Amino acid sequence: MTTFPNESREYREARDALRRDELELRRLIGEVADRRRRLPLGGEVPEDFAFSEWDPARGTTRTTRLSELFADGHDSLFVYQFMYRPGPSGDPLEVPCPVCTSIIDGIDGIVRHVTQRASLAVVAKAPVERFAAHARSRGWRNLRLLSSVGTTFNEDYRAEGDGEEQFAMATVFTRRDGRIHHFWSSELWYEPTEPGQHKRHVDFMWPMWAIFDRLPEGRDPDWMPELDYRS
Repeated sequence: MTTFPNESREYREARDALRRDELELRRLIGEVADRRRRLPLGGEVPEDFAFSEWDPARGTTRTTRLSELFADGHDSLFVYQFMYRPGPSGDPLEVPCPVCTSIIDGIDGIVRHVTQRASLAVVAKAPVERFAAHARSRGWRNLRLLSSVGTTFNEDYRAEGDGEEQFAMATVFTRRDGRIHHFWSSELWYEPTEPGQHKRHVDFMWPMWAIFDRLPEGRDPDWMPELDYRS
């Protein structure tokens, strides 16, 4: 039996009961992941979308097709659709999402690990030059950054609402026999939530909440990350 210094019997009994729940949750997470892996193929992509990609080495943009995002030897592509409202330069409403920024702050550091097994890219609807400028301000160095301006990609893959409102979505594509299919998206975004909960549709790639969930204070449903913290 695991114990820690000076703990009470009441604590140990409660902690052991919680551990049993954690074990059950771990089993359920594994079962759901297995069912996810066994999904049949989703729909074939309607077109080989042409994105604008930032080339940090040259400081210029280039056109990159969806099919070109699959690295050699990889048939899975993970795309994060970043909330960044398109608009004219200087538009005060065109602000990169603080929540998405918090997520990608962490993802940039693990890109070189993820891309050992799958391809990964981040797509925003804003012009790629502004997206790249935001990336530089955050110190992102490893991500492929693309703009979907001029395409229906965000709309087709459910990251855009009326009036070009942008949503955060995680989407997986798979390549089979030379054809690209949708495989999975974080559709919990479109499901109702319990009172006091967030959507949690991209929590799996946002470890900040996993830390908060293990603190005595837990999550604060009214707190969200900011682009800058000032004392």
